[in-house]
Amino acid sequence: MTEPRTIGWLLDDADRATLLIRFPPIWPDVIAHHVTLASKVTDPLPTATAGEVVGEVDDGEGLQALVVAIGGTTDRPDGSTYHITWSLDRAQGRRAVQSNDVLREQGWTRIDDPIPIKLIPSDL
Repeated sequence: MTEPRTIGWLLDDADRATLLIRFPPIWPDVIAHHVTLASKVTDPLPTATAGEVVGEVDDGEGLQALVVAIGGTTDRPDGSTYHITWSLDRAQGRRAVQSNDVLREQGWTRIDDPIPIKLIPSDL
């Protein structure tokens, strides 16, 4: 039996470097690492290998995230939003998991032109 784990996609290194220039981190702790599909699951890894950055959010209180569309949607199966936690301020008690709350409570701003990115299916 497979142990429950978190699955999703790692951000391609070259795309990460490009996005860090396009979206300078606002907060001191740069994450910019992955997109989560699901946690505490025994499901196989996802098969998609591409997505698009379509939006962003900064809550002004220590958390910045980029919104990602995968397979034409930003909606994760659990009802939350596909995203990359971009930067946060751990000194203010912020944690990456709080991106879900910020997106749900504050929404996000669509960018003018979606940015294609490569995604690497992975255990997170």
